[in-house]
Amino acid sequence: MRDTDTDLLEELASLPTFHHPTASPDGGEVALYYDVSGRNELHVLDAETGDLRKVSDGEVPRNARWWVDWSADGERVFFHDDEGGDEQNDVRAIDREGNAETVVDLDGQNALLDVGDDGETLLVGSTAGGQMNLYRHDLPTGETTKLTDYERAVGSGALSPDCDRVAYVTNESEEFANTDVYVAEADGSHPRNLHIGETGAEASVADWGPDGDRLLVADNTENFSRCGVYDLETDEVTWFGEGDADEGPVAFLPDGERFLAVRTRRAAKLPVVYDAATGEGREFDLPEGVATLPSVGDPVLADDRVVVVHTTPDRRPELLAYDLATDEYETLLDAEYGDLDPDRFADADYFRFESHDGLEIGALLYDSGERPSPLVVNPHGGPRGADLRSFDLYTQFLLSRGYSVLQVNYRGSTGRGREFVERLYDDWGGGEQEDVAEAVRQVTAEDWVDDERVVVFGGSYGGYSAYWQMVRYPELYAAGIAWIGVTDLEDMYENTMPHFRTELMEKYLGTPEENPDLYRERSPVEYVEDLDAPLLMVHGVNDRRVPVSQARIFRDALLDAGFERGEDADFEYVELGEEGHASSDIDQKIRLFRTLDDFLARRLPDATAESER
Repeated sequence: MRDTDTDLLEELASLPTFHHPTASPDGGEVALYYDVSGRNELHVLDAETGDLRKVSDGEVPRNARWWVDWSADGERVFFHDDEGGDEQNDVRAIDREGNAETVVDLDGQNALLDVGDDGETLLVGSTAGGQMNLYRHDLPTGETTKLTDYERAVGSGALSPDCDRVAYVTNESEEFANTDVYVAEADGSHPRNLHIGETGAEASVADWGPDGDRLLVADNTENFSRCGVYDLETDEVTWFGEGDADEGPVAFLPDGERFLAVRTRRAAKLPVVYDAATGEGREFDLPEGVATLPSVGDPVLADDRVVVVHTTPDRRPELLAYDLATDEYETLLDAEYGDLDPDRFADADYFRFESHDGLEIGALLYDSGERPSPLVVNPHGGPRGADLRSFDLYTQFLLSRGYSVLQVNYRGSTGRGREFVERLYDDWGGGEQEDVAEAVRQVTAEDWVDDERVVVFGGSYGGYSAYWQMVRYPELYAAGIAWIGVTDLEDMYENTMPHFRTELMEKYLGTPEENPDLYRERSPVEYVEDLDAPLLMVHGVNDRRVPVSQARIFRDALLDAGFERGEDADFEYVELGEEGHASSDIDQKIRLFRTLDDFLARRLPDATAESER
């Protein structure tokens, strides 16, 4: 049943949420972001007693997008801080008494990749020199030294246990989709390409073995991503898994004999522990949904336990301590529901359908219970992302307003292997948009769905999809909401951050000089004249991934084409101050929710009529 209580919107957005849990070096505590006070703050949780202590008081960012990590001695926590969500981060540190200081303040975007076991070294990725490259920061002297100087972005950096070497990922081949794992000396000298997998495939590194003689790596040569252990003495790699699902390595366990990974199948994720000697793998015994391990920092607690975040479509995330010896778990931090009944939230139905060219596409469908039901089509971002069987606040908010929600894992989404991802290369605005449209056609053919009240709403690449659906498939939609979306590919190429330019735009589309026709043909702004239903455009002014120029270009093109702006006109336009590429901040979530709710209530008033579920 649709909720008419306007306070529900604020209540949903204000439910406390935690982010980026990571275990302390001794395994006794977990550092995490948590906004139970009404603002994102750093907290430390005792893994034995469950005691939770707030450490910060406004020193950390309101937006919890970026991760945290412990210092080697466990006395401080490193975090990322920017201005108004612009992601041009400094790396800062805060101690247990709440004293914070800036540690790395290079120009551009700075990302802490690893904390050295020696207590003196940080490995940082930075765009200070233009492209994303590696820098080594010495904590005692405060000096920061550039280690790499590649034209393509460098990522996945990891320090060896003795901090004498560094492993990372970049691409020097002529195959643009390729990535390789390198090992270099601590000063960046003598880099060696390990040549894992075939050229054109993607290799990555997750962790060093505790003795520094092995690397935990991944590769998708055989289509599905697989985990491997690379022996640095013999230059041989041992692969694990059955090769029938995407698996991503996370970390070695302290004994060095086992490692952790996460397996993706049918929009669900489940951790796996592998025996490195026998090759045997065991899935964690958890309910189906999305169970993840910290990918930055340390997932390992004391007494052979690991930190797990678990959620389902109708249950909010919980923080668990999973015992690897007994396959039992306890809850370290319960999901918060306030005065809301947890049973009010709707589960998702996962299904697959045949798209226009016979390709099988997966999707999630949430039924609000309205009859006939209005529908919100919610394509995911990325594009290399996926909608999963996890709790999504935007989805549950829309369901509470009476809208059913359709999420489509179009070609190019993760979790279906390399071949599925590569179907989107050179084809933005092509087959994947037809996948979304075909899903809409099939779902609206059901008697319980109202095909006259269909709205498309997406953010980031999902915002690109929202623009595209509105101007290329106008017959399907009664309204659209494009949030932080791409509209002009050439402007996006020129103004996004350098690592997004090469690793996103060039990887998928080439350059505007190489493919000028493709850049124009696949830009939604080229088709503004075809807009045939009300459109809401929302964009953060501090967005550096998808600059606000993307929304302004589309707005100006609409005005030039004779469309009118206003609440009762052809389109509406909202710029969000002090916000970048989305936000986890409670007040900013409420602001966005109110903007969406107001637009839908005015533009599709019949969709808000109460009915029994």
